[in-house]
Amino acid sequence: QVQLRESGGGLVQAGGSLRLSCAASGSIFSINTMGWYRQAPGKQRELVAFITSEGNRNQADSVKGRFTVSRDNTKNTVYLQMNRLEPEDTAVYYCYVLIIGQGYWGQGTQVTVSS
Repeated sequence: QVQLRESGGGLVQAGGSLRLSCAASGSIFSINTMGWYRQAPGKQRELVAFITSEGNRNQADSVKGRFTVSRDNTKNTVYLQMNRLEPEDTAVYYCYVLIIGQGYWGQGTQVTVSS
């Protein structure tokens, strides 16, 4: 079994920054892709950013230039640095990891950006 522990969400004013972390533990042999999704009230869950085991990154157009995804393979941890936050970024953010073709989700962490 794989467990994902997220941290770093909270309330911030527009223009501020937050850093999310997600640490994976359990039966981990090799983590392929790690990333983040988000879901705002009344909307579908959407991809925010991901990073592969080779270090290749992809991000949603709405966060390019503001958010940066990174990972520490020695800690099995993925990060999401969020700068210049906007009220439209308010959502529950979910960590996602892909391990040998099996996907795992975190429990979600709330990010609220006030105007």
